[in-house]
Amino acid sequence: MLRLYGFSKVNAGARGHTRDLRVLWALEEMQLPFEIAGMDHPAHDLNTDAYRRLSPFEQIPSIDDDGLVLSESAAILVHLANKSGRLMPSDGAGEAQVLRWCFAAMNTVEPPMLALMVLDWTADGSCGKHREFLVGWVHRVLTNLERWLADREFVATEAFTIADILMAHVLISGIKDQALMAPYAGLAAYRDRCLARPAWKRTLEAYCVRVEAG
Repeated sequence: MLRLYGFSKVNAGARGHTRDLRVLWALEEMQLPFEIAGMDHPAHDLNTDAYRRLSPFEQIPSIDDDGLVLSESAAILVHLANKSGRLMPSDGAGEAQVLRWCFAAMNTVEPPMLALMVLDWTADGSCGKHREFLVGWVHRVLTNLERWLADREFVATEAFTIADILMAHVLISGIKDQALMAPYAGLAAYRDRCLARPAWKRTLEAYCVRVEAG
């Protein structure tokens, strides 16, 4: 059976936003059987030689699917979509668009948000110019994403796909200052449309019951 390595305990600020939620959501959508190997982040479960063999960068999530070991949330979602035949188009052109937007979520949309988040965690008040640059970068990305979604229900194809799981999760986990989203009503509607899916609601509810704040 597929084993997912996800958090059992994580710091309070990250709880409810961790990247194992992307895989848990996909598994719920696909109705694939799995078991969870709970990892205690404060107890340094990720910083062992055994776990590094699964996840070289000591990160969650990773999976062991009957001997196939993968880390990186987007790679795991592509594997699960191909395994299940769900949340991925069957035609080559559609698959290419989904992969395009998976890469966009990870490599274009998430980096400026993550950089701004880290700056706000660590800044001592002397980084005003740096923060101004990062805020501008975030707005440039969000403006273009809103333009793309103006006449689309989902980001890659007409149907909900793994690209939407990644994109929606980036939008909820990467933006701590909600004022950044205020100008983007269409983008907020897209995010909320994805998060209204029953599979996401079940996933988040089960996660919050299981994962402790540490």
